[in-house]
Amino acid sequence: MSQLTDLDIAGARDALAKGECSSEELTSAYLDAIDAARALNAFITVLPGKAIEMAKESDARRKAGDVGALEGVPLAIKDLFCTEGVLTTAASHILDGFTPPYESTVTANLWGQGAVLLGKTNLDEFAMGSSNETSYYGPVRNPWTLDGADAGLVPGGSSGGSAAAVAANLCAGATGTDTGGSIRQPAALTGTVGMKPTYGRCSRWGTIAFASSLDQAGPMTRTVRDAAIMLGAMAGHDPKDSTSIDTPVPDYEAALEGGVKGLTIGVPEEYRVDGMPKEIEDLWHQGIEWLKAQGAEIKTVSLKRTKYALPTYYIVAPAEASSNLARYDGVRYGLRVPGDDITGMYENTRAAGFGAEVKRRILIGTYVLSAGYYDAYYLQAQRVRTLIAQDFADAFADVDLILTPTAPEPAFGIGAKTDDPLSMYLNDVFTVPASLAGLPGISVPSGMSASGLPLGLQLIGKAFDEETVLRGGYALEQAAGFTGKPSPWWRS
Repeated sequence: MSQLTDLDIAGARDALAKGECSSEELTSAYLDAIDAARALNAFITVLPGKAIEMAKESDARRKAGDVGALEGVPLAIKDLFCTEGVLTTAASHILDGFTPPYESTVTANLWGQGAVLLGKTNLDEFAMGSSNETSYYGPVRNPWTLDGADAGLVPGGSSGGSAAAVAANLCAGATGTDTGGSIRQPAALTGTVGMKPTYGRCSRWGTIAFASSLDQAGPMTRTVRDAAIMLGAMAGHDPKDSTSIDTPVPDYEAALEGGVKGLTIGVPEEYRVDGMPKEIEDLWHQGIEWLKAQGAEIKTVSLKRTKYALPTYYIVAPAEASSNLARYDGVRYGLRVPGDDITGMYENTRAAGFGAEVKRRILIGTYVLSAGYYDAYYLQAQRVRTLIAQDFADAFADVDLILTPTAPEPAFGIGAKTDDPLSMYLNDVFTVPASLAGLPGISVPSGMSASGLPLGLQLIGKAFDEETVLRGGYALEQAAGFTGKPSPWWRS
């Protein structure tokens, strides 16, 4: 057998079922890989003792014939999901020392299916970022690199730690969260698969909130099959979350073999943005040809309000963030910086606890919600959001899926955009529209840039039709035949 860490979720599941390895052996191999990859800074907290304990318990269950869908499979968890008794930081100084006394529903579902917790992955602070450079714990380095790029490349964000961990074989799979593209964009930049389910498919309970009407948990994996397996374990109705939808969870893995023959794939003309590199457009055209060759019909569609998606998102998301982050004041948990009085303590704690990007978004959000500006900005943005969702509804009257690029460029250098927030925000230009509409989307690694970095294509589907999104993603994956792997420089 090859190295145990070469096993993806499906491969690990099969190897464990055949008795070719134990969960304890598999978990130990991943823990060793994590220890050897500290240069990536992909993890905030590693849990060797807890992981081995969970693996031993899994091996005992398997011996007794009690086998879950992810029995014994080691996973990494984005440090935005609350994990009972385990440090949970949202990559922010303001949550120093916070160990929740409860478990998020998504992670509880995973442990209920037998998965093993390796540790908590790094992210942009409170999931606010597109490059994983805003973390209090320092930037994550992309496992992919370029000759002469001494500073390294970003893995995308905000789920950059999870993406890097999956790409570097530090876990079999990982959880991410997607507010405006934070699963799909880092997946594209690291050559991995990232799936954002329909808003409401996975519970948000116990997940630290950024923008409550947008946040959605999803899987980050090496293959589309792994995404299907993991999503099936994560999803489900949760009465503790009022936005969780009570609808059955299909057998996503069984849907993969359906292919795209007979499906109609929409190509939105508005996604041809100014300045998009030719190699991105060429890959998009190649994706169209791959799907057409497998029997899909291609149809041009119009999503005419696409150009308003980014400004709409950067009003709605900061507005909700400013409200959600008001709870972090130093009184109940996390960081506390004393002041002359309680107001001084609030001010000192928040000034020291939040990073620059989080402060920027709180200020933007507070401004657009303030008296005199609410109607002009926030209310108007919500109206435009409704129109963007209607564009998708109109398009899906004629097509089954929509194919677009995932990101407008490959991975860029650490520090290249930190002084230019607007340029950074443009990295979400292809992912934000589906987020505003609450639709499912998947990014599949589909090619390489001229400089040798991975590029992704995105498929967007109808609400709660993740089965068709996964079918299309699997067909795209089979046609692309992407086998690229980063050279393991971090082990040297």
